Amino acid sequence: MHRPLDSSCTLQLLNFKTADPASVNRAFWRSCSFILGAVLQRIFKDDAGLFLHSFPKPNVRSGSFIHDFALNEKNWKPTVLELKTISIEMQKFAHENHKFERLTVNHDVAFEMFKDNPFKREQLPNISNSHNGQVTLYRASNHIDISGGPMIGNTSVFQRSRISAVHKVSREEDTCNLYRIQGIALPSGFNLSYYAMNLLADRAKKLVIYSFL
Repeated sequence: MHRPLDSSCTLQLLNFKTADPASVNRAFWRSCSFILGAVLQRIFKDDAGLFLHSFPKPNVRSGSFIHDFALNEKNWKPTVLELKTISIEMQKFAHENHKFERLTVNHDVAFEMFKDNPFKREQLPNISNSHNGQVTLYRASNHIDISGGPMIGNTSVFQRSRISAVHKVSREEDTCNLYRIQGIALPSGFNLSYYAMNLLADRAKKLVIYSFL
């Protein structure tokens, strides 16, 4: 929403109540994954060894938005209270009213920005080679991550969330401990009963399968 229109175009404004909200839903799901990554970086202490890996193109039919990350902990199994805490922190971040800003940088700048993250360093060559040496990033507050977008305009569109599950997705013989965290969320202006929210949250516990980027 904050990108300038730098050439002649046809503009259509979409919302969650359009006849075909598929594009809006994907943007919202993608933004939820981004917010989740921002919150994970906020709440884990440095000695936890957190590194954000990636979040895939959103698949609304899967039933949950997700984010992959690595920890030092070999078999982390969060409690119900810890999952609830992550959900609450997502809502706090959203209520801080951050704009989503799109940034386009060249490979060298992106590599310098993510030099401390081994997963991003590994991903960047393929991303930049596929886009003429350019990398698209998004920023909300002080959190920046790689994504082709689009995102929602502002975190305030995000209203309510539930983190449902964390699955370990790396094998015992792998050198890092990768986890997939999954959840659901509602945009502002949409109300759902506690019972219906629980049904969706239960569905979102099932491991979402996709190939790593």
